[in-house]
Amino acid sequence: MDDRLFRTAMGRFATGVTVITTKVNEVVHGMTANAFVSVSLDPKLILVSIREKAHMNQLLKESGNFAISILNEHQEDLSAYFADQIKEEREIDFDVFNGMDVIKDALVNMTCTVQNSVIAGDHTLYIAEVSDLRIQDGDPLLFYGGKYKNIK
Repeated sequence: MDDRLFRTAMGRFATGVTVITTKVNEVVHGMTANAFVSVSLDPKLILVSIREKAHMNQLLKESGNFAISILNEHQEDLSAYFADQIKEEREIDFDVFNGMDVIKDALVNMTCTVQNSVIAGDHTLYIAEVSDLRIQDGDPLLFYGGKYKNIK
């Protein structure tokens, strides 16, 4: 099968949209990711998949920790910005939660410490322990078939 067919098939799985943030040398970096999954309840572990060539991959190796913000239905522009779909420079007004920069008004903000990483094909899988989280009400931003979607 070719790459396009595989990508189209994977796009048939609806996902939520997250922004991963980390700080290196006092600079906050962010990246949109929908490859995010809960792994374990005890201990509380999550997994994110980052493309090997992505700048965020090296940043996570350096920092050893990151935050996940699960976006709400009104945050498509932030997702597009952190996915490099919007090229203009923006000043992002981050919130600080548990000492880490997170996206304001996201449905969930969680802080994580990397426990393990595994190279799998052209991605690195980061398994991280969740150190804290907070939840807000709202509906999620979804991604399906290469497009943003809302529940309604």
